[in-house]
Amino acid sequence: METIEIIGYRRANLGKKNSNKLREEGNVPCVVYGGDEQIHFHAPMILFRDLVYTPGANFVKLNIEGIEKDVILQDIQFHPVSEVILHADFLELQDNKKVKMDIPVKIIGDSPGVQQGGKILIRIRKLSVMAYPKNMPEFVEVDISELQLGKSIKVEDILKEQYEILNSPLVSIVSVNIPRVKIEIEEDEEEGTEGEGAEGEGAKTEGDAAKEESKTDEGKNESSDNKEG
Repeated sequence: METIEIIGYRRANLGKKNSNKLREEGNVPCVVYGGDEQIHFHAPMILFRDLVYTPGANFVKLNIEGIEKDVILQDIQFHPVSEVILHADFLELQDNKKVKMDIPVKIIGDSPGVQQGGKILIRIRKLSVMAYPKNMPEFVEVDISELQLGKSIKVEDILKEQYEILNSPLVSIVSVNIPRVKIEIEEDEEEGTEGEGAEGEGAKTEGDAAKEESKTDEGKNESSDNKEG
């Protein structure tokens, strides 16, 4: 997994007033925990660009006035209107402890169902993954090379030994939907087949009625001849 470096500076003062001042100056109030000590610091907001606005998951190398820590972004808060980063929490990594991260799904391969006119639908874009730092993936790859029309791939279909996916095994990750046009065509064809059968039955009934009527007339004629005789 790729590692992004963020340079930070210890906070001399805490509190809402100081945090607001840091944000006005283009900094993000932060805290790192999970190690020997909890450190409150601030870092330039521009350094979060490659960490937040990226398609994959990343580790972070924090450098706080010469103290380096390997961490992950545990939580981040944005302003509801301006989307300015208000605060960031980092969790220090330890080789012998598993961590949980939300890892993006990456679709690979070409689906036969798509070649038949189906449409790919990604039902969940991130999966909750638990793993040791060395085994944490940047993406959870989902191979759709054998995904047929109308079928889906669930969490239980992509279980890995290197990490654990915490989502329910029955959760559908990606599917190939049958186009509505195809469904309507199939329904029309079925209705047409049923209609043809009904017409055939109708024609047969009319023919049978004609035969019965002919037999009745012949019977009447024979009866009249016998009386005359």
